[in-house]
Amino acid sequence: MNKTVIVTGASSGIGYAVAQAYLQRGYNVVGNARTLERLQAAADQLGNPANFLLVPGDIAQPATAKALFERAVAAFGKVDILVNNAGIFIAKPTTDYTEQELDELLNTNLKGVFFPSQQAAAHMRANQSGHIVNITASIALQPNVKVPALLPVLIKGGLNQATRALALELAASNVKVNAVAPGIIATPMHSQDDATQAFYRTLAPTGATGVTDDVVNAVLYLTESNFTSGTILPVDGGASAGTW
Repeated sequence: MNKTVIVTGASSGIGYAVAQAYLQRGYNVVGNARTLERLQAAADQLGNPANFLLVPGDIAQPATAKALFERAVAAFGKVDILVNNAGIFIAKPTTDYTEQELDELLNTNLKGVFFPSQQAAAHMRANQSGHIVNITASIALQPNVKVPALLPVLIKGGLNQATRALALELAASNVKVNAVAPGIIATPMHSQDDATQAFYRTLAPTGATGVTDDVVNAVLYLTESNFTSGTILPVDGGASAGTW
């Protein structure tokens, strides 16, 4: 039986690339995004494969996470991998954040990881196998004075530590929990104008930005490894190695 992966934020950017990579490897993929329209557009672009199940909904809501696992199990039998990819990034001086922005970041970046992970922990513990991969952020490992981003650092930094804690909690159940911490990756999340792109290239010592395949390859490595857990894998051109 083919393995099954759930990918949140699967309609664009890194999530779309992750979903595409698993489909190409013969996995069943259960994709989540906020709206069915965005998911269907992604499915159309992928050729509407029969093993790509669309489950729309706000991932910050526990009912959405529950539906993801219930529908995945009904369609494919069990879930082998959860990729917590859905996320937003708002960078600005600390004094400029609004309460609404705090709520948005907490909902998508914190609740949107906790509720699916809670479902995965119960499901995978019962099966005595599985992988959970959280997509966090390099800047949470090494803050950068050029990019004030207290709230993403606060939340993604907590997720990095939570990854290690959950890896320990689920180790006896043969469930591996890891994270990929991307730097600047060329996705629709980031502005594409020339000046902004030139600035982005200054944020890594390599003087370059990454592409979605860089993150995909890291995710695939982690979910194909049987002896890697509790790891935060930076994919950032060396940005989290320190200052330069």
